[in-house]
Amino acid sequence: MRILILSQYFWPENFRINELAVELAARGHQICVLTGRPNYPQGEVYADYRHDPAAWDHLGAIEVLRVPMLPRHQGALRLILNYLSFAVGASLVGAWKLRGRHFDRILVFQPSPATIGLPSVILRALKRAPTIFWVQDLWPDTLEAIGVVRSRVALKLVDRFVSWVYAHSDHILAQSQAFIPRLRRQSPPDLPISYLPNWAEAPRKPAELTGETLPLPGPAFKVFYLGNFGEAQDFPAVLGAIELLATRQDIHWYLVGDGRIAGWLRSEIASRGLTERVSMLGAFPPEEMPRFHRQADALLVSLKADPLFALTIPSKVQSYLAAGVPIVAMLDGEGARVIRDAEAGLTCGSGDSRGLAEAVERLAQMEPQARARLGESARQYSRREFDFQLLVDRLEDLLANTGSGKVSEQLSPPLR
Repeated sequence: MRILILSQYFWPENFRINELAVELAARGHQICVLTGRPNYPQGEVYADYRHDPAAWDHLGAIEVLRVPMLPRHQGALRLILNYLSFAVGASLVGAWKLRGRHFDRILVFQPSPATIGLPSVILRALKRAPTIFWVQDLWPDTLEAIGVVRSRVALKLVDRFVSWVYAHSDHILAQSQAFIPRLRRQSPPDLPISYLPNWAEAPRKPAELTGETLPLPGPAFKVFYLGNFGEAQDFPAVLGAIELLATRQDIHWYLVGDGRIAGWLRSEIASRGLTERVSMLGAFPPEEMPRFHRQADALLVSLKADPLFALTIPSKVQSYLAAGVPIVAMLDGEGARVIRDAEAGLTCGSGDSRGLAEAVERLAQMEPQARARLGESARQYSRREFDFQLLVDRLEDLLANTGSGKVSEQLSPPLR
């Protein structure tokens, strides 16, 4: 099949759509990706890309077309302009770059923002290709949850826009089963909706790390957070838990990643006198994550208390499960359910600093053999539920059948 992938984010930015595109190309499909200039998460267009944009036009056999957009920078206004500029750029410049091209299917990858729905609808009409819209974030629910938009009128307008986008799609995919009731309320009654979760990242060969960035080995119980530093992760509550355990010299926290609140987080750690308990190691490419997995005694995942976030499985949960390391989670809802079902670690409610501190203490006090059992349980659950090849098989089947008047029965039942 000739597949157009529409995604605001793509290589060298670190998103799972990269792996999916590579795998579909390896299976013999002709893949073209329409995306923006790489600037996530720092908010500035990558220096390597600015130096030689043409070097980023292909990822192996995958053609990558990029449209102009404003980088994220800092602040809500710039973020909104980033979203809108990509939507307009993909709709106009993207349509121009794709003129005369025929595609059998269009696959839309939609984390935030849902503004990608505008070029999705336009390209579906121009290319007359069945469109599969993979929802990673519910809108306008996400806008309300993080406080970006508070106006009820504005939220209702966004809701209508999203419903219009879904009505001009041929199949909706939900990364969480808990999304489906909400998506059904926003969609035409006859629109197919299926559950397709994110997969566990494929094992990678560890890259060499410098001694300056590698945590020093020692007797401390090591809790690692790996990922984005944003509002949704509720780092104020995480810092509250760290403060409660500040007298525990045998527990150390490592924060690996970057994001919009990285500066605030660094400042808070210093102002609260936690620098001897917390190390911020910076951001690293995905292939270096196994090094951190091997050093971790526990992997931390957290989300703010919000009805929307309770419906979400944070993508790092799948990665943590595959790593085979006990998970300590400050989560509500679907993400916590997966960890409990997997018997992969300990959970507490969102925003519960004391509960998180107690969970970390319990893990630290466990015998190594008990923690190893949690890790092995996590790994086995990952293989059953979030295997990459299994999920790509299912998606490939859906791509083949969407628009043909039938959908494979494989995709109808839950994956658990």
